Amino acid sequence: MFNTPIYNQNISIKNKSISLKIKREDLIHPFISGNKYRKLKFNLKEAKTLNSKFLLTFGGAFSNHIAAVASAGKEYDFSTIGVIRGEELEFKKDLNSTLEFAKACGMHLKFISREDYRNKTNSDFIEKLKNEFDNFYLIPEGGTNDLAVKGCEEILQLQDETFDYICCAVGTGGTISGIINASKKHQKILGFPALKNNFIQEDIRKFAAQDNWQLITDYHFGGYGKIKPELITFINRFNKNQNILLDPIYTGKMMFGIFDLIEKKFFPKNSKILTIHTGGLQGITGMNEMLQRKKLPLIEI
Repeated sequence: MFNTPIYNQNISIKNKSISLKIKREDLIHPFISGNKYRKLKFNLKEAKTLNSKFLLTFGGAFSNHIAAVASAGKEYDFSTIGVIRGEELEFKKDLNSTLEFAKACGMHLKFISREDYRNKTNSDFIEKLKNEFDNFYLIPEGGTNDLAVKGCEEILQLQDETFDYICCAVGTGGTISGIINASKKHQKILGFPALKNNFIQEDIRKFAAQDNWQLITDYHFGGYGKIKPELITFINRFNKNQNILLDPIYTGKMMFGIFDLIEKKFFPKNSKILTIHTGGLQGITGMNEMLQRKKLPLIEI
């Protein structure tokens, strides 16, 4: 796997009593970046050990995970199958940028109804997929499993022990679980969910070995894939001031929340905060297509 050095970059903020840095996991690889690289690392090794030639996974039309698995398959000589939520997408004249990228990487796209998609973890449904495709290595939606959490435990390094708070965006819970497991007892792990329901707490508890964590649930902007003009303004201003592009689904919402919490004096004086850039930048093109249709400001790339 890739051996790109990742570093912590200072973020300029008004409150000089707070230290804020961002770990640039987005720089690992142009397509298999951030937490997607971490989640896939040990899963790909396991697939090689099992001599699996196929990777099968699940995702929505704009899924970072689908794009990353497709790219990893191309890079590491796996055939890939993406089971995509939304059967109507199969008959659209043009695929969106995420699915076009996955297809260009060689991924076979299987579109299913939203009703069938809810059965993606059902053993009977998986058996039907096994009958349709050759023996495959199954990677769950979002990539979260024991091996993914093991990979995410490598996000934190020895030099990160000095931070008081570690912040990350939360989707399926695998990334924050790995960070929790690798953290020190004096550190507080703050997760910023992209979804507005609270079931993710139970998923995190399945993998997390410590209880030094908290979910901050006020910055989902209406739920997964939802966005508001104030978030677009923040992402564009952050990129202009810090020269760091954030994605609108995960890291943009997380960073918006962190800045707001700093303004509200949530963090004690002299706190040292590390925030994780989990990548996901490929989704900006698709988001801008939607924003353009709604005649809203675009995210500046």
